[in-house]
Amino acid sequence: MTSLAQRSSGLVQRRTEATRSAAHERERESGDEDAEARRGEEEDDDQAKETRLTLMEEVLLLGLKDREGYTSFWNDCISSGLRGCMLVELALRGRLQLEPCGARRKSLLARKVICKSDAPTGDVLLDEALKHIKETQPPETVQSWIELLSGETWNPLKLHYQLRNVRERLAKNLVEKGVLTTEKQNFLLFDMTTHPLTNNTIKQRLIKKVQDSVLEKWVNDPHRMDKRVLALILLAHSSDVLENAFAPLQDEQYDLGMKRVHTLLELEPEKESTKPNVNELMWAVVAAFTK
Repeated sequence: MTSLAQRSSGLVQRRTEATRSAAHERERESGDEDAEARRGEEEDDDQAKETRLTLMEEVLLLGLKDREGYTSFWNDCISSGLRGCMLVELALRGRLQLEPCGARRKSLLARKVICKSDAPTGDVLLDEALKHIKETQPPETVQSWIELLSGETWNPLKLHYQLRNVRERLAKNLVEKGVLTTEKQNFLLFDMTTHPLTNNTIKQRLIKKVQDSVLEKWVNDPHRMDKRVLALILLAHSSDVLENAFAPLQDEQYDLGMKRVHTLLELEPEKESTKPNVNELMWAVVAAFTK
């Protein structure tokens, strides 16, 4: 009887050791996978750091004509669109947020923009906009800030909020990042500084990112999409430059891509902003452009 008990005990012990060994092996493999994933992310980060673009720069790059180096003269949306990009970029970087909605559930467009952090972003335009927002009391709404930063106000006391030469300053940023170059072009009555494309690889990477988000990597759920890519699509549409990213596609892919874009555009910002892990200010900017 004692011998049987000892054998049973030894069997249990061997099984326990085997289970521990297997568990340890799984943990080690999992650890290797995690380490590999981290290495991949670090490599992606290293690549991204070389040519990391802000939302404003990406939208401008989509709107620029490659050879001519300027945006369409008929595009009257990109100015306000770029100001919306600034607000969303600051929100994604944790600098801005909307005030609490309160018990009465204020609408997105009725809620004020407040400064969450005044830490410098390292981008002159973003820091300039952040300074205005931080120092303004009482706070303003998203709609008001888009108008104020664009200079679209009838109040002469608020004209100092306007951010001037935004497109030119963004283009110079892209020149410094090696994406564009600078030239002078003569337009009969005047000379104009233009910024033709010099690094087509970066622009094609940007276009492919937009295309893949609604084609190869389509997840059919805006809340599973990367927030920055979702914001880029919505803001590029508001700036009337999104079409440029889909123009090179074959008809079938173009139709499918645009159909999925329209499903995103038809979302209700008020409803989407109540879901978990969303950026409320981004949806407020979308609401401002679609109201």
